[in-house]
Amino acid sequence: MAAVEAGPVPATSAPEDAVRDAPEAAGAGPEAPLLLAGNRLSLHLYPGGCRRLLRLCAQQAPQLLEVDFLQLSGHEDPQLLEATLARLPWSLPRLRSLVLKGGQRRDALGACLRGSLTTLPASLSGLAHLAHLDLSFNSLETLPACIPQMCGLDTLLLSRNCLSELPAALGALPTLTFLAVTHNRLRTLPPALGALSSLQRLDLSGNLLEALPPEIGGLGSLAELNLASNRLQSLPGSLAGLQALRLFILHSNLLASVPTSLARLPLLTRLDLRDNQLRDVPPELLDAPFVRLQGNPLGRPPPDPPSPPATPVVPEMPRLLLTSDLDSFAVTPQGCSVTLACGVRLQFPAGATAAPVTIRYRLWLPEPRLVPLGPHDALLSGVLELQPHGVAFQQEVGLWLLFVPPRARRCREVVVRTLSDNSWSDLETHLEEEAPKRLWAHCQVPHFSWFLVVSRPVSDACLVPPEGTLLCSSGHAGVRVTFPAGATEEPRRVRMQVLHVGSRELPALLGEPEAAASPLLCLSQSGPSSFLRPVTIQLPLPPGVTGLSLDRARLHLLHRAAPAAAWDDVTAQVALELTHLYARFQATRFSWYWLWYTAKTCVGGLAQKAWERLRLHRVNLIALQRRRDPEQVLLQCLPRNKVDATLRRLLERYRGPEPSDTVEMFEGEKFFAAFERGIDIDADRPDCVEGRVCFVFYSHLKNLKEVYVTTALDRRAQAVRGQVSFYRGEVPEVVPEEAEAARQKRATAALWMATLPIKLPRLRGCEVPARGAGFSLAPLNLGDAETGFLTQSNLLNVAGRLGPDWPAVALHLGLPYRELQRIRHEFRDDLDGQIRHMLFSWAERQAGQPGAVGRLVQALEQSDRQDVAEEVRAVLELGRRKYQEGIRHTSLAPGNLASPERPPSPSPEPAQA
Repeated sequence: MAAVEAGPVPATSAPEDAVRDAPEAAGAGPEAPLLLAGNRLSLHLYPGGCRRLLRLCAQQAPQLLEVDFLQLSGHEDPQLLEATLARLPWSLPRLRSLVLKGGQRRDALGACLRGSLTTLPASLSGLAHLAHLDLSFNSLETLPACIPQMCGLDTLLLSRNCLSELPAALGALPTLTFLAVTHNRLRTLPPALGALSSLQRLDLSGNLLEALPPEIGGLGSLAELNLASNRLQSLPGSLAGLQALRLFILHSNLLASVPTSLARLPLLTRLDLRDNQLRDVPPELLDAPFVRLQGNPLGRPPPDPPSPPATPVVPEMPRLLLTSDLDSFAVTPQGCSVTLACGVRLQFPAGATAAPVTIRYRLWLPEPRLVPLGPHDALLSGVLELQPHGVAFQQEVGLWLLFVPPRARRCREVVVRTLSDNSWSDLETHLEEEAPKRLWAHCQVPHFSWFLVVSRPVSDACLVPPEGTLLCSSGHAGVRVTFPAGATEEPRRVRMQVLHVGSRELPALLGEPEAAASPLLCLSQSGPSSFLRPVTIQLPLPPGVTGLSLDRARLHLLHRAAPAAAWDDVTAQVALELTHLYARFQATRFSWYWLWYTAKTCVGGLAQKAWERLRLHRVNLIALQRRRDPEQVLLQCLPRNKVDATLRRLLERYRGPEPSDTVEMFEGEKFFAAFERGIDIDADRPDCVEGRVCFVFYSHLKNLKEVYVTTALDRRAQAVRGQVSFYRGEVPEVVPEEAEAARQKRATAALWMATLPIKLPRLRGCEVPARGAGFSLAPLNLGDAETGFLTQSNLLNVAGRLGPDWPAVALHLGLPYRELQRIRHEFRDDLDGQIRHMLFSWAERQAGQPGAVGRLVQALEQSDRQDVAEEVRAVLELGRRKYQEGIRHTSLAPGNLASPERPPSPSPEPAQA
């Protein structure tokens, strides 16, 4: 994201809130002499330093024209700080030194807090005299784009930020002599760093560097180089080119060797190699007086480390690891670190709560009413609910959510989406990789609600002040929006998302090889729906088209106004200004824009089809039966590129027909599976309506369910040949019969998607034993009414599914091996009897004990019977719902037993950032 001023702004113009606070006295006012000390303006010690500066600018204080040093606090409000900095090129034209450091505030333990600065307005590149820039102790994750354009910069201080890389454009600063990027997250350095021919001091200590680019040897003017406390394992031989080097600090790395050429640097007066892994050092360095080698394994024992200074003992934060049978925990003012059974991590800092609080959590299966997605978003996780809702913490709580890595990452970003004040918003999210394909989304939350992880197109945002600004896309440099002065009376936040369109999509749809389209642009804003003055929008011309050769009759500007579903051709309603590479037009309202180049004349309907195709996923449907238990059926909807790998993994345990033909589905689209021709579902499930299993398609989630089927037909005479059909939408009151489904196969708008055969084999023997025959036990209920019961009938169902896996389940339930041997001997010719006796005798011993159902689910999962565990969970969920409905019907429901409050239905448009 880059936000810059649209052009020179009169000094009388300022954000309205600053003008409102300004003194009524005209002229310079009494405040300017009090704040100015010579040509220095130090506002970091004053509360509201940005507002004071804006008042001085509004007063047109003549002393500002002579100011060459300005210091502001990095802890100012980010929006106000951005608006203030955008004015500097015109209000302080002779500024030579700008200090925007954080670190003035401290947390409860006395540690310095980072400032809120995350970027700089691009207009700062207009500070022609700026030579010194200090951005230390802030929250920068990327270097602001305006810095490489500050051609007169002499000193750049970026220490204690969150930078993971430096851009190659940094090598374009010809006068830079001092660069400090200490205590960041740098892992590599750009080769262009070697182009800083004037650089004399370089401090990169306290990072994660593992190697140096060979080009660093081109820094011919470098006199001091500090690379301490990194992860360097070797040094390039090109360091011999640092002929001006006097001080070289390399302590606390992982160096196993150093180049002999370091001994031949003519001006080197200090080489610090302490605390590395050096076992062999060139003789020229071993006895040199300016080399420090303590703490290296050179064949002699290292000196005793100095005794650490006495420090106050900080009590260790309690750590909680919740098991699957717990859904709540207590948090005290001391704070704690919590890992939930589902893998979610929470960190409550000390002082987050003033009194002990009980936190409850619940995982919801994703469904449209719980998952707010924009047209081009993708869901990457389940839905986590944390209670109590809305209770504000005195310090923000850290939340880590595990998510499925997105397949497409180009120009997309991963964010945590949450519900706040009855609207969905995206939190500032950091990604952490624990292991390959195991990623965490980390964010800070001020209160609890619903949370989920979403992949969305990269969002660029800025605050538009009344003076105007420029918003550029970080994913496509040619997309930008210019806001003129006076476009808004109040500052308002605008957001831009750009979606890249494949070069083959449009020609294939239109049957026109020369057809092309620009990136798809979505603009949204806060505040009034329109601007007071038109804003200028720039889009790149479609690929292969230039402003010198195009046929204007084939150029179409398309517009879609949410929540309308249609695209309109508005080419005749705007004045398109064309350059060699770009098209510009003006608008007063924000929406979707798309530039097409085609010979077609009526393109509105075609644009709707093309837009839908961008959002469709090509999938296949599979239905497999477990080899040793054909009544267990696995249903799954798979992306087309994952079908072969998934089948190779499953066909050892399952068998079934070939996958369905490829069908297309939208993210979050509902569909259901209906068993037909004599086959029905053998369980009452919360996701089952009248024997039809409900699904919601999410492209990055598994979309998998295992069900048990039965039949009323006689299987003693012959096998039952049935089928399962998949239909779009929610379960209707009447599902089409087979003949109707066959007719719908040929219909354009058919709900039918696929039909796959299911076969229940013929039973052996003359009789079919009744389930549980010859086995009697006093009726029992495992669990409780609120969390859900497992009745004797439920346990019989579980016993009928375990088969030869029952010993593993028994051991995970805690039964001794000797008891397993006894059960095997007592029921040596009856496998079903072994299973039922094991399960019911264990359940009888658990009567009245809390957590028994959770232990059973955990044992099933540990025995690789996730299918049975999911069925048990479904039974418990159904029991909870029926219990709560019964309580409500009798008007006896207390607050804690009523159905949990559901979030409002999501809007079909993107959530606001």
